Amino acid sequence: MIVKKQVMKLSRIPVIVLAMLSLQIQADEPALFSTQNLTPKTALKAALAALDKCRDEGYQVAVVVTDRNGLPQVMIRDRYAGAHTPETASRKAWTATSFRTSTSELVSVTSAGQPQSGIRHVEGAIMIGGGLLIDAGGSTVGAIGVSGAPGGELDDLCARAGIDAIEEDILF
Repeated sequence: MIVKKQVMKLSRIPVIVLAMLSLQIQADEPALFSTQNLTPKTALKAALAALDKCRDEGYQVAVVVTDRNGLPQVMIRDRYAGAHTPETASRKAWTATSFRTSTSELVSVTSAGQPQSGIRHVEGAIMIGGGLLIDAGGSTVGAIGVSGAPGGELDDLCARAGIDAIEEDILF
């Protein structure tokens, strides 16, 4: 019993040392930091442009624009888009922000047998084209997900139109 108590006491030492080192490292950092996010108006502009592009191509889709953390800011679904499209578009945008890459790129790198295939098991992640990051000034400021066109590459095309529509607005 005495040995067990000593082991428990010793096992806590590394945690305490790590916590102290962490505090020392953090002491040199500023207490606050700033991030850039899309305004709701800018997110809506991107969503509407993506929707219009898909309509012009003859596709009924849903579009979701998220903030840099993957939280939805805007969701718009065309009248004949499938019932699954809002959730799928949301998951595409969330996946892009979570893994900081487009969902089309994730399709191949997460396929069976690839080192990153385990990502496919992350709850909420979806590996289908149509989720793109929205970057400004070298930083991710949001993402756009489109679902409903007949294929991920066509969803990507519409999502790209949404980003293109706000590109000048988000330059800084």
